[in-house]
Amino acid sequence: MTASQEARARVSALRAELERHEHAYYVLAAPTVPDAEYDRLFCELQGLEAAHPELLTSDSPTQRVGGQPSPELASVHHAVPMLSIRTETDTTEQGAVTFDARVRRALGLDDSAPPVAYAAELKFDGLAISLRYEHGVLVLAATRGDGSTGEDVTRNVRTLRQIPLRLHGEAPPVLEVRGEIYMRRDDFERMNLAQEAAGQKIFVNPRNAAAGSLRQLDPSITAQRPLSFFAYGLGEVQGWTLPDTHSGVLDALAQFGLPVCEHRACALGPEALARFHAEMAVLREKLPFDIDGVVYKVDRLAQQLELGFVSREPRWAVAHKYPAQEVATRLLGIDVQVGRTGALTPVARLEPVFVGGVTVTNATLHNQGEIDRKDVRIGDWVIVRRAGDVIPEVVGPILERREGEPERFDLLKSWPTCPECGSHVVRGEDEAVARCTGGLFCPAQCKQALRHFAGRRAVDIDGLGEQIVNQLVSAGVVKTPADLYDSTRLNAEVLAGLERMGEKSATNLLAAIDKSRDTTLARFIFALGIRNVGETTAKDLARYFGGLDALLAADEATLLQVPDVGPVVARCIVEFLAESHNREVISVLQKAMRWPETAPAARPEAGALAARTFVLTGTLPTLRRDEAAAMIEAAGGKVTGSVSKKTDYVVAGADAGSKLDKAQQLGVMILDEEGLRILLKSAEPGESGGQSQLFGE
Repeated sequence: MTASQEARARVSALRAELERHEHAYYVLAAPTVPDAEYDRLFCELQGLEAAHPELLTSDSPTQRVGGQPSPELASVHHAVPMLSIRTETDTTEQGAVTFDARVRRALGLDDSAPPVAYAAELKFDGLAISLRYEHGVLVLAATRGDGSTGEDVTRNVRTLRQIPLRLHGEAPPVLEVRGEIYMRRDDFERMNLAQEAAGQKIFVNPRNAAAGSLRQLDPSITAQRPLSFFAYGLGEVQGWTLPDTHSGVLDALAQFGLPVCEHRACALGPEALARFHAEMAVLREKLPFDIDGVVYKVDRLAQQLELGFVSREPRWAVAHKYPAQEVATRLLGIDVQVGRTGALTPVARLEPVFVGGVTVTNATLHNQGEIDRKDVRIGDWVIVRRAGDVIPEVVGPILERREGEPERFDLLKSWPTCPECGSHVVRGEDEAVARCTGGLFCPAQCKQALRHFAGRRAVDIDGLGEQIVNQLVSAGVVKTPADLYDSTRLNAEVLAGLERMGEKSATNLLAAIDKSRDTTLARFIFALGIRNVGETTAKDLARYFGGLDALLAADEATLLQVPDVGPVVARCIVEFLAESHNREVISVLQKAMRWPETAPAARPEAGALAARTFVLTGTLPTLRRDEAAAMIEAAGGKVTGSVSKKTDYVVAGADAGSKLDKAQQLGVMILDEEGLRILLKSAEPGESGGQSQLFGE
């Protein structure tokens, strides 16, 4: 045997031995060798692979340590959709009875038929994942995403030692395994202690920690997080004769070396399901991981196929939840958090209390209306509820324990100005939420404001994406959209110093920022991010006022003269422009930007298509939607986003969806791109012939 053959044989033997030890340690919880012996074998394998790079394969145990960071997580289309399952909200044993009755009706079983066989499992509180094995080798791991498309997290999943890189035994050509990545409670506590000691982020609960760890762009970070995995189902399968039952599938997955939870049962009829639900409720607090219910599945795969799906949910499965966990504690005070859209959310400051697997010190109170409805007051003993990964909330006060008559909480009285930026806080007459008016200035809204400002339909700064915005704001380089045009703040040297931003990328971004100076008044108004001012309203305002100074000088009465601007929109504009911080940013932007000032000649609106309303849907053969919209508006028409009885035309392209269906239901005239061009041609001055027919006159 040559040296090369000896190395190949030793590498193969080492991999097989390490895989056995990893399976025993991480899946079976029954270590077979001391850590030192495992480390010795691992180092020997690393040395051989370094000396013989041609022998390195993706399924080697040495490839679990991660790799180079990714610029982003790529999208993955699921060959078999990752569907959600229906939730049974009746947390009593009747929930099991209801599900069984629904199944029996769908299968056409009468009372004389034998009970249906079910598989009962735990409902893990983690993150759904799909693992694709080809000829036994893990080639792809993807998150659920929207069910049809998820994110590629293969390199991160390779770092989880519970997940085999190569299946045991004779594996089929294609086997997609569906399961849950989660974090044990003890691992979670240890990780948070380490995070705190290092001065790093503390995670709220195990589920959030698991999700955040799995979606890291740097696999080496995921490798440091104590993630676990359970398999519970299948996606696409090729070349494998499936067992007859779901229980058999789980047994087979375990034989392939995949971890399958031991807490599962075969149950005949609803009484057995309800018994499993009750038994797991007793066991719940003793489990090393979080669950928020159990899952029932019709066991026979043939019956699953017969039952099929409804509304993207299988008829043959249901999640039977447990009641939300509730405890009593004292409300010490009420703070507020400012969200990315400026909404102020009151947050209860509580005496620390353990509920739902975590220690809770804060809980949401939602808004002023909820505080008033529940009559929650500072100093009260309150009930706090947490279910699954839901943010803890205050259910209400324990009135019999209230001392005296505490003052009612008034958010606007306590927080007349934003705690983040000092701008005025307002709350509309018919609105539940109070908001900060400093949209362009407020640090809490800064990232959202910048992303909106740079958007394609706003001033369109190509390359200014979420990651760069986050870095610029976190570093304090950019605080408002006006800072983008300040070369003393933002220049090639500053940009080149950002993560994954080289010299060329920095130059391209600066060019895009400079190009964005040339815009239109309508785009600029939309880019300001005034609440309730969308693209259509921004165009109406630009047409009516003709210039920015006229808009800035307008009062509420004047704004109400603008077509389709009602009291709510007018008030939002006035409140936004009344904030001096916003005015200052706009003033700087006005000097930095360039757009043609036009006289408000469109007042009232002119053009052959005046008063005609259009909706665009689908993909047109040659026109982008914004191009088609501009052509319609140039002819005096108006483009809106939804179809109603007031819609005159729907312009439909390929893959048109529900808007086309609604147009057909309402009898709205439907045009393709050619029809739109004919209509626009007939609307040109001096044209005749087709106009009367198209307008139905």
